[in-house]
Amino acid sequence: MVAFLTRRFFASLVVLAVASYIVYVLTCFSGNPLQDLLQSHAKNKELLIEQRVELLHLDVSPFLRYFIWLGGILQGFVGHFTLGYAINGQPVTDELGSAMWATLQLVTTAAVIAIIFGVLIGITTALRQYTAYDYGATFLSFLFFSLPIFWLAVMLKQYVAIGFNNFLANPVIGPVVIVVLSLVSGIVWLGIIGGNAKQRLIVFGIATVATGAVLAFISATRWFDDPGLGIVVVTLLSVGFAFLVTAVSTGLENRKSLYSSLTVVAIGAALYYPLQYLFPYMSLWLFILLGIVAVGVGILVGWLYGGHDRWASARTAAITAFLMAAVTALDRYMQAWNVYANSSSANGRPIATIGSVTPGLSGDFWITGIDQFTHLLLPTLALMLASLAAYSRYARASMLDVMNQDYIRTARSKGLTERTVVVRHAFRNALIPIVTIITLDFGALIGGAVVTETVFNWQGMGALFQGAINITDVNVVMGVFLVVGIATIVFNALADVVYSSLDPRIRVSA
Repeated sequence: MVAFLTRRFFASLVVLAVASYIVYVLTCFSGNPLQDLLQSHAKNKELLIEQRVELLHLDVSPFLRYFIWLGGILQGFVGHFTLGYAINGQPVTDELGSAMWATLQLVTTAAVIAIIFGVLIGITTALRQYTAYDYGATFLSFLFFSLPIFWLAVMLKQYVAIGFNNFLANPVIGPVVIVVLSLVSGIVWLGIIGGNAKQRLIVFGIATVATGAVLAFISATRWFDDPGLGIVVVTLLSVGFAFLVTAVSTGLENRKSLYSSLTVVAIGAALYYPLQYLFPYMSLWLFILLGIVAVGVGILVGWLYGGHDRWASARTAAITAFLMAAVTALDRYMQAWNVYANSSSANGRPIATIGSVTPGLSGDFWITGIDQFTHLLLPTLALMLASLAAYSRYARASMLDVMNQDYIRTARSKGLTERTVVVRHAFRNALIPIVTIITLDFGALIGGAVVTETVFNWQGMGALFQGAINITDVNVVMGVFLVVGIATIVFNALADVVYSSLDPRIRVSA
């Protein structure tokens, strides 16, 4: 494996070098980086032109100028790495650094959410083929996949941002809206759960009544004015996660795993109030440390419970602990929502429509976290809905193909439970073709989402690349190209490693 990856790495470097040379030369001939100065009426026009020519080596032929740029990269081996200067005189590395961080925030969040929900929807629709749930998910997938991203972004601005901000001025849900949303919820859950006519009717009734009760409570208490979950809701949600994770991971018949998960929930509930005294002093590193501690406690509890498979119990308890930690953090963010929404920066309209931060905002870890969330919400939704549609279709097709294989029928004929057949045999093999799509898409997304970043005025890699193309800023264009090329190489190598881990039959030899 190491020899194979090494070979692939050096072959990819050769391809990247040839491609970068072609892109550099073509970009140089695509425009004139002195165009703005040539049209200028400044008195020191000639001096400015001379300075830019010297800064960007414009007096050298593009065919040879490439090697000056490449030399700056190779100097990195002796500690003087550089990608040259942009037209504005700033180092390209500085501009790439800020743009890359903005893009990573955006595309990582959107990609992770799209992958999780896309694969989940695709797998479940394959298992419920030709049901109302399958047809509904297919319709919505093709709908979002066909919508132009710029139109979807504008609709999100209008109805998710502006509409929700208007609703927050008087957060009361009308009776008609409650009835309609309750019926829609009942229909959705009826399609997902399925069963015979009696079971479907029971699911519809429970989902409808439960949704109506929750919406009525939210409206009557004006919950959106000062949202929060509290220890009761956090604990109930965590208990639900414990049963769900155990059912998928090991099956509810594995009592050791279930007891491990429930014990983790009990520990989390006992620590709920003590943690409230720690939260005002929260920082990013402390936040990460607490998450690691939560997972570590889950692993320890699962291991101590033992059973015939200690690691299964440890894995299940660790996932449950992580989910409970996430819900607890969400509850704390909600407690800070009222302060943020009514601050002078948000001015009662917290959902942002442009930019990545609120100018002039000051606050603690939780306030700045909410601010990042409100700015990420719309562009993340736009990217997620488009990507989710594609992932769900790929996952459905892959799962259907795997479920018709001979080894699946053999596993069922041996008496294995449906959970074991689906999770341990079908799911792992269905992920293999999906991994290819995910890794290639993620590598490409590092280059930025040009349309989405433009609509939401998000200063990421896409906006930087578009601006550089418009003014023929060759060094910036090549900087973006280099980042995307390296990301593609890395994620292709990662795909090879994941293939081998998903299917032990796949072995990459030297």
